[in-house]
Amino acid sequence: MTRMANNTVFHGPNAGYVLELYDRYLIDPAAIDAETRAWFDEWGPPVVTANGLSGATATAAPVDVARILSAAAFAQGIRTYGHQAAKTIPVGAPTWKIREVEAETYGLSEQDLSDLPASVAGGPVSEGAANALEAIQRLRAIYSGSIGYEFDHVQLLRERNWLRDAAESGRYSVPLDAASRRALLERLTDVEAFERFLHTTFLGAKRFSIEGADSLVPILDQIVRDCAATGTEEVVIGMAHRGRLNVLTHVLGKPYEVIFDEFDHGPRAGVAASGSSDTGWTGDVKYHLGRRRAVGKGGGIIVDVPVIMAPNPSHLEYVNPVVEGMTRASQETRDQPGEPEHDQTVALAIVLHGDAAFPGQGVVAETLNLSRLKGYRTGGTIHIIVNNMIGYTTDPHDSRSTLYASDLAKGYEIPIVHVNADDPEACLAVARMAIEYRNQFKRDFLIDLIGYRRWGHNEGDDPSFTQPRMYAEIQARPTVRALWAQRLEQEGVIAPGEGEQLVSAALDRMRELKEAETPADASLAEPNDGHVEMPRGPVETGFPKPRLIAANDSLHTFPDTFTLNPKLLRQLQRRRDALDREGGIDWALAESLAFASIVLEGTPVRLSGQDAERGTFAQRHLALHDPENGQRHVPLQALPDSASFAIYNSPLSEAAVLGFEYGYSVHAPDTLVLWEAQFGDFANSAQVIVDQFIVAAEAKWRQSSSLVMLLPHGYEGQGPEHSSARLERFLQLCAGRNMRVANCTTSAQYFHLLRRQAATLLTDPRPLIVMTPKSLLRHPKAGSSLDDLAQGHFQTAIDDAAARGRADEVGRVVLCSGKVYVDLITSDAFEQARDIALVRVEELHPFPSERVAEIISGYPGASEIVWLQEEPKNMGAWSHVAPRIQEVIGAGMTVRYIGRPERASPAEGSADVHAIEQSRIVAAAFSGARALQLTPGADD
Repeated sequence: MTRMANNTVFHGPNAGYVLELYDRYLIDPAAIDAETRAWFDEWGPPVVTANGLSGATATAAPVDVARILSAAAFAQGIRTYGHQAAKTIPVGAPTWKIREVEAETYGLSEQDLSDLPASVAGGPVSEGAANALEAIQRLRAIYSGSIGYEFDHVQLLRERNWLRDAAESGRYSVPLDAASRRALLERLTDVEAFERFLHTTFLGAKRFSIEGADSLVPILDQIVRDCAATGTEEVVIGMAHRGRLNVLTHVLGKPYEVIFDEFDHGPRAGVAASGSSDTGWTGDVKYHLGRRRAVGKGGGIIVDVPVIMAPNPSHLEYVNPVVEGMTRASQETRDQPGEPEHDQTVALAIVLHGDAAFPGQGVVAETLNLSRLKGYRTGGTIHIIVNNMIGYTTDPHDSRSTLYASDLAKGYEIPIVHVNADDPEACLAVARMAIEYRNQFKRDFLIDLIGYRRWGHNEGDDPSFTQPRMYAEIQARPTVRALWAQRLEQEGVIAPGEGEQLVSAALDRMRELKEAETPADASLAEPNDGHVEMPRGPVETGFPKPRLIAANDSLHTFPDTFTLNPKLLRQLQRRRDALDREGGIDWALAESLAFASIVLEGTPVRLSGQDAERGTFAQRHLALHDPENGQRHVPLQALPDSASFAIYNSPLSEAAVLGFEYGYSVHAPDTLVLWEAQFGDFANSAQVIVDQFIVAAEAKWRQSSSLVMLLPHGYEGQGPEHSSARLERFLQLCAGRNMRVANCTTSAQYFHLLRRQAATLLTDPRPLIVMTPKSLLRHPKAGSSLDDLAQGHFQTAIDDAAARGRADEVGRVVLCSGKVYVDLITSDAFEQARDIALVRVEELHPFPSERVAEIISGYPGASEIVWLQEEPKNMGAWSHVAPRIQEVIGAGMTVRYIGRPERASPAEGSADVHAIEQSRIVAAAFSGARALQLTPGADD
């Protein structure tokens, strides 16, 4: 302990600590350190003064150590547990007492507290207080009023101190002036009147009303205004259904009349005059739609910052990572070499959660885990739980194992503030605190907005079936607007009855708009399906040889200060020399050269995934690590005169990371964004992102993405879980132009595929699903030469060059895709099979019907067309390609099937059984028709 003078003054917990030391001193002087013991020997016991605890003279009267310690503990108890006693729950509030915030728990009476100095409470509350009782009363008002604070789980002392001071100083809780109070009433009036008008005009229609959490709109207003004042350039919002229409109109500026028209007619765009739609546009229900509000007046307030709401499906929380990805894309500058420049102040993410969904859906935890990771952080997200105290018809005790809906956030050290939605002034104070904390510390903040749901889950439900007592209380409770209007009347801010007059005027305005002719709005316009018409034919994607050679040299030249791992030295040296060898460019090198050529042409690249830097199969090595000092070197970031290149190892998450990358690709349409699964089957953990966003977003919301998914796929005997990327699922989801699905056989094909995707980012944006190989990564038959990269384009289907020379002899054309082709050409039967043509279908969707027809027509003597695959018959590409091949060959022939029979599991669990089955499939390709029955149960 530092040497203390006799005039040293101690406050709060520090005073308690000194008294505790003195108590030990009295029992056993040897139990404390020598310096402190000497201080007590010289000055005697500490004494209580009006300003706190101070050093004393040797003749000073002793103090009641226990009482002061108890008072300090009492103050700390209020700070720690006051939220449990706070008046944050408008309906159904618990009636139990919280012992930690009661004086009797600490053996104290009011007189005891009156006799003690205010300083024992510590903090700003003690300043100017007459005694400990007054300071404690101030603490109670702060920590157990309309706001409940939870900060103790925040580990960093600097942040924790800031949060405590922010709460206790009251700097964010300054009462509003009369003009602001009236403006708040007008805002709440608009919010309530809108819902009331919808309720009475469109009887029984679903709208997922905001009523009971009306203060959400003023909270968002406050955050957006504060963002504009601090230089934020964009706000991105994600939310589920509850209150969405109200937020769309009042925060995003969507006109009332457009929403009314949607209730009357639903989405009309894309429907032709004949009443049918052939554009692929389906639209979505009104409470799933997003919107962008530009700078200017909109939704009743004037703003200087664009606001975007991302569209969202009924999978409530899956928009969370999408919003984070959009925000990160907005924050980055990608037009210079190296890693993108990241400015976290440029954009803010606001994510609105449901109280049942926040603890219930795993994607929430996955997304929160991204918040401080280098490749995914966005400088702090404002989270708001729109807490209805119910999930559909389920009570909290049946939907979570925690006290609060917000408790999950504690594990990520996110400050939590609970606030009563019926106290709009307190709600605004919390909003100001949230944005200031985010600005100070660049970390997440959570507002638990506790309200209720005035109607059922949707307006057709009767909640009294399942929560009769709760809804009896809700029906008897005035709205937040009515409560605020009553308060303003009592304070003389508005005249008696003026609050209801404001409601009547708002309803009259809406009736006039409803009766008027609906104006044109962008959301109802006929789409041109969103893109510039692409010219027919392939996109030339060759890259000049000299530039490829120079890029390869740059990729394998390292700084003088960098020491290369000796185990990698030989591998990278082979890559450096690979351009001189026929077929020497393997998959990983072709990928690196594709990335290099893309960024050199000015298109940024972002790649992330589980172990993406090295590659699951130790094939990529795009980020190198110095074994002597741990220095990280990314050769693609050292290319001169290029766009940025970013590569990140992701957390062990699929749903959140894929959602993030999807959001990034949407918001950075000029960037090639790729996500790689560790094994292809891991993508099924992100099936919601695939189904609801990647596959359908353009049809539902006109939201385009060119995200690339790299999914290792191929049967090498590794068992059911690491063989199949579930190709069949992606193909089943294909329709029209919604995405591309490819299964390449050579590294050059992969090179051109990536370059084609980059070339069409702005002219023909579509997601690309790539079945990437495992055993082919280093297979010589999959290798390519410099000429293959320098010229040409991606080939959607590849003819059998050897068979073409003996076309008249060919009786069977075998079509296949991906790695199984290499199994065929490396089999013993291949060289002798002169009557077989092996045709590779490299792009499975859009199916290259014209090219396949052209190839097959080149074999006039072919009497049999076969589709061969290594996947089971009910999986893989068969179901997708069979009708398309049949259409190509016409009714004269029937396309036959070779492959595994229908199975429940994708692959065998035994490597030996796998080898037998794989050999059967390969043999059947080169044998007569009877060979299709080699294995009992084999299906032709």
